[in-house]
Amino acid sequence: MIQDINTISHKTHVFNNKKVDYFYNLPFEKQVDKNNCIILTDKNIFKYHAKRFKKFNVIVIDAGEEFKNQKSIDYIIAEMIQRGADRSTTLIGIGGGVITDMTGYVAAIYMRGIKCVLVPTTLLAMVDAAIGGKNGIDVSIYKNMVGTIRQPNQLIFDVRFLKTLPQQEWINGFAEIIKHACIKNKSLFNELKKNDIVFYQKNSKQLMRLIYFNAELKTKVVKNDEFEKHDRMLLNFGHTLAHAIENTYKLPHGFAVTIGMAFACKVSEKLKSFKETNQVIELIHRYQLPSTYDFDWKLAYENLLKDKKKIKNNINYVLLSKIGKAEVYSIHKYELKKIMFELSKS
Repeated sequence: MIQDINTISHKTHVFNNKKVDYFYNLPFEKQVDKNNCIILTDKNIFKYHAKRFKKFNVIVIDAGEEFKNQKSIDYIIAEMIQRGADRSTTLIGIGGGVITDMTGYVAAIYMRGIKCVLVPTTLLAMVDAAIGGKNGIDVSIYKNMVGTIRQPNQLIFDVRFLKTLPQQEWINGFAEIIKHACIKNKSLFNELKKNDIVFYQKNSKQLMRLIYFNAELKTKVVKNDEFEKHDRMLLNFGHTLAHAIENTYKLPHGFAVTIGMAFACKVSEKLKSFKETNQVIELIHRYQLPSTYDFDWKLAYENLLKDKKKIKNNINYVLLSKIGKAEVYSIHKYELKKIMFELSKS
């Protein structure tokens, strides 16, 4: 299913005439110009990998979703001005999804746009968050309410950073891999059923193959629909409810997504006669992720109505007709409210 990663180190993808270079399994230090760049990272990454940053100009910010906001953006921009960043400077984001989102956003708006390189350091960022050019910040509890779509110049998949990844972040990352399997690839779903997190942690070659396959899967979707008019919308599977509860309950992103995926499967049962909910939930649990959470359904519904996917009185919901095949289904807000109420009682 997945070709031998040992034969691949560099691929160039083109998004609407913009070339983006992907470097697989290579140290980031060998790919960037130390003399004209600024690195943005968080305190956790900097603490564990300080030696790798010694010869670089580094801006370090607090770690966590709660710092993915305009206040942090203002601080980063002020630091870049102070350090003399100009239009020839490359901003390099080294971190998880929060850092890569913020790096892309700052690079898009600083002096009306500078070069950007992303080095995702978590499994979730490697297979999802850093790919596709979506950049942005949260506003209050509302996820990614402000942002841009702008591709980086390079993506560097440096798996050495995974050596210090906490176990919860390994679990978190598999949520997006399971999502890809559910919406696009039954073969990937079946491979995941045969293995578990420990298998991939102990088999570096298999792990790299998995990262490569998922990165390329998402890239293919984005290349065909960069601005989310049709197929890219499928990547939101599980995310509609996830974004309605994630920040309110301070849930890890992957946990919120799998809760949202399980809920979307149940909605799919009602609206698309989906018959494989139990298989999806079993796989979610196999990778130590949750499928339920005791949240306030009324509050979640109110948050959901502020989601970017709401168009007038309808919400674009990603549903499954079978594993590996998804579609966008427009649900009237009152119909969704009724379904949410019914499921909250079940």
